[in-house]
Amino acid sequence: MTEQTLAAPIDDQRERQRGFSRYQALLIALLAFTQFTIILDFIIMSPLGAILMPSLNITAGQFGIAVSAYAFSAGVSGILAAGFADRFDRKRLLLFFYVGFTLGTLLCAAARDYHVLLLGRIVTGLFGGVIGSVVLAIITDLFPLQMRGRVMGFIQTAFAASQVLGIPAGLFLANHWNWHVCFVAIVILSIAAIAIIAFAMEPVDAHLKLKQDRNPFHHLVATLAEPRYTLAFAVTTLLATGGYMLMPFSSAYTVHNLGIDITHLPTIYLVSGLFSIVTGPLVGRASDAFGKYPTFVFGCAMTVLMVLIYTNLGHVSLATAILVNVLMFVGIFSRMIPSQALMSAIPAPDQRGSFSAVSASLQQLSGGLGSVLAGAIIAQAPDGALLHFDRIGYVVVATTIVTLVMMYFVQEAVAERAGKRVA
Repeated sequence: MTEQTLAAPIDDQRERQRGFSRYQALLIALLAFTQFTIILDFIIMSPLGAILMPSLNITAGQFGIAVSAYAFSAGVSGILAAGFADRFDRKRLLLFFYVGFTLGTLLCAAARDYHVLLLGRIVTGLFGGVIGSVVLAIITDLFPLQMRGRVMGFIQTAFAASQVLGIPAGLFLANHWNWHVCFVAIVILSIAAIAIIAFAMEPVDAHLKLKQDRNPFHHLVATLAEPRYTLAFAVTTLLATGGYMLMPFSSAYTVHNLGIDITHLPTIYLVSGLFSIVTGPLVGRASDAFGKYPTFVFGCAMTVLMVLIYTNLGHVSLATAILVNVLMFVGIFSRMIPSQALMSAIPAPDQRGSFSAVSASLQQLSGGLGSVLAGAIIAQAPDGALLHFDRIGYVVVATTIVTLVMMYFVQEAVAERAGKRVA
């Protein structure tokens, strides 16, 4: 049985080769832009730490709580929203959560003390943490599996763009004015995106014609209890755990362990981000052309190799640090894009929203726990160098190998349903 899409799928092979229609291109750009604002709001906290802590007179521990508050509140909201995720037009659902995210970011912009900032991060996480799952459900509804690799490739450029454009711009605004302006800028961008979604995006409501569980709680339980989803949820959890263990400490590791001057950090972000912008669409095309799982295998092999190299480096030149970061991001994107495209084929059409919401929740919660675990593993020497960072690398390698095996069984199930040898 082939996978069911809720939009009119592009069945003609020449149409697939020609590319996206004008509306599809607009929709992909719009969804990527929303993801850009969400990701930027989350990752901007890390480089702003050096400015925020003295400005609000808070400790590193309090700052860590403010950062993790987003992830944990996003994880909780994903579970709470899962029961309702398939009961509304996905466009309206996207608007609802995006408006809430914007209000939370506005609260951060207006914060004059730590407690208001913490509340703002919680509100932002409650709404922003669900948006990624809504975006994934929209993509799954409107694009057939054969095109989703390319779509995911473009959507994931939002992460790279946040490094290339967002972080340098945010630091520039913070250094020339104050850190509040960074959040004000995100609010302005979000308002523009809300307006375009409201007026340019068509409703995504075909799933409402399918038979629905009347009780949202029963719908959530049915999604959690579905045996076909258990393995997919486990893979999602492990994928996020590995990624979040390295990310929070990468800046400190680069400066203190690799010996790169802090003034060169923006250069590393810029170059690796530019390469990722190019890499994302290419990986998406490769996953559609050669198969999602073979591309994922390549990504895992590249990730294992580069993580082992990265976490065991000593003092290196700026060029070496940039090269290692670029190749590591190639591995990360080569896992992230095909895995998301493959996971999108798992849920039944009437459970796509709830499945995506639960997956997003697990991703946020496991990411938060991964950061806490990494913080417990490493220590800091008197000169600022991070000790035992190589142990985090070994944990990431172990989770990567486990996900490689688990993903094989996921793709077997998808390929069987699609009537193909490899998904």
